[in-house]
Amino acid sequence: MNPQENAELLAALMRQEELLKQLVASINKPKLGLHSEAGSCKIYCNRQHGGLWYTLNGEPSDVPQTALTGYLKELRFENTERRKKETCKFLITMQADRTYILESGYDTHFSKCILAAIATLTPEQLYSPITLQPQPGTTDENVLFCRVWVNSELIMASYNEQTEWREISKQAIAVTKAANEMAF
Repeated sequence: MNPQENAELLAALMRQEELLKQLVASINKPKLGLHSEAGSCKIYCNRQHGGLWYTLNGEPSDVPQTALTGYLKELRFENTERRKKETCKFLITMQADRTYILESGYDTHFSKCILAAIATLTPEQLYSPITLQPQPGTTDENVLFCRVWVNSELIMASYNEQTEWREISKQAIAVTKAANEMAF
């Protein structure tokens, strides 16, 4: 390349970088005016109230949408009290039109599906939005699975009784953290 072509290429790249910065700034702006989306939205992922997942605003409210697409921000385990018993929950934080926090039992199929799938991904794959799609079990009406999609590709990750969940969890959490630390 000659110096003129280098200068033109550099100028084009700088214009693209500026447009990208403007796009990111517009995406990160809060909604203005009246709306019902302040704060985060917690979604409980189980079939306890007739649907696949639900929110609690006093009363359980079924979430009619069949999938959530957004950026995976965090995977974590949290000890909490439910029905006067100490229990461990698995929390998935997704950033979409707002922050969504999905909660499931730490040892449910829903949690295991997500952990197994995310553990197989690279940070670069998690840099793109993912889609979580709850799937009801076919033989047990209490079982809830979760399909994980990246760029319209279903991530297939099997598990069984011998799966080392502590290692799978560590890998999934590490990949998620690495994806969120990547420079934009």
